Amino acid sequence: MEEANDEGTSEHPEVHGRTTLMIRNIPNKYNQAMMLDLLNRSYAGQYDFFYLPIDFKNKCNLGYAFVNFKCAKQTAAFYKEFHKQKWEEFNSRKVCEVTYARVQGKDAMVEHFKNSRFPCENEEYLPLVFDTDGNKTSCHTLGHTSLK
Repeated sequence: MEEANDEGTSEHPEVHGRTTLMIRNIPNKYNQAMMLDLLNRSYAGQYDFFYLPIDFKNKCNLGYAFVNFKCAKQTAAFYKEFHKQKWEEFNSRKVCEVTYARVQGKDAMVEHFKNSRFPCENEEYLPLVFDTDGNKTSCHTLGHTSLK
């Protein structure tokens, strides 16, 4: 993977066991539903956290997302499939980059975002948490909405 560990060397996710990835260079026209469709083609039920940050003013994504897989083997498979690949939609010239997220694990991601403020209550703009069966749990428990 592209991120270095504490010793300054790169490791493969299946070796280290990290499960949370940051997906970068996402074309701005991709929305949450499109990203989830892309994930679900090969990884349905294999992840338990997903968040595509949004520019609320322009209603487009910020070009990156976070996904936490349930095990490092799935993390490695996703990396191999998507890292340095062109995006399929919108004739984008952007190339997907996949790196480890700074915050690792579902619980740590939930903790990280629980005090965040989101200027809406629309589920498509909020972090998503999934239970062990792959069903969405309440995303409204993460962060606070600040509607004006």
